[in-house]
Amino acid sequence: IVKDNENGQRVDQFISNNEKDLSRTRVKNLILNKKLKINKKTITDPSKKISTNDHIFLEIPEPKKASLKPFKFKLDIVHEDKDLLVINKPAGISMHPGAGDYDETLVNALIHYDSKNLSNIGEELRPGIVHRIDKDTSGLVVVAKNNLSHEKLSNQFSQHSIERIYQTLIWGKLRPQIGKIETLITRSKKNRQLMEVGLTKGKKAITNYKTLEIF
Repeated sequence: IVKDNENGQRVDQFISNNEKDLSRTRVKNLILNKKLKINKKTITDPSKKISTNDHIFLEIPEPKKASLKPFKFKLDIVHEDKDLLVINKPAGISMHPGAGDYDETLVNALIHYDSKNLSNIGEELRPGIVHRIDKDTSGLVVVAKNNLSHEKLSNQFSQHSIERIYQTLIWGKLRPQIGKIETLITRSKKNRQLMEVGLTKGKKAITNYKTLEIF
């Protein structure tokens, strides 16, 4: 029930403030999937403003169980505890099934490694997956072993409190050698499987770079 000091808030913000274990992204997705009722009326707008004494009801359904084929693949596990895995993903393997690759992905390898200890609040074909790196990129990925750690990690990624560092080899010389790239990233209009720089829309992306060595 909405209190006086919560009057006028967005409903997704109100729910996130009152349910610390739910990430803002998951709250938004539940609302879009018609799981929210305000005063017994279904609402699908996460930005809906609420009023004092409104009754807010959010249904959190049982997560779907993934039906994925195990893939026998040697995982390079850098760290593991009861809540998460940190895996050094090699180049050449996709994170999860899709776009013609359904059986030999990191998720399939995780199913083979330990299918019972993976979060299942994401999409059905992405158990444990909190964030992604490209198929041809190698590096560390964090995998959630339960739903609570998934929510906590999702919140950290959305708040940009996790720092990620990449190394890349490019042709040519960067000028200046140290700098900041600030742009928008959106889905490619020509190929929906790719991303591109957007001029007017997309997610804000900031990259601080420096040249390590010139060959």
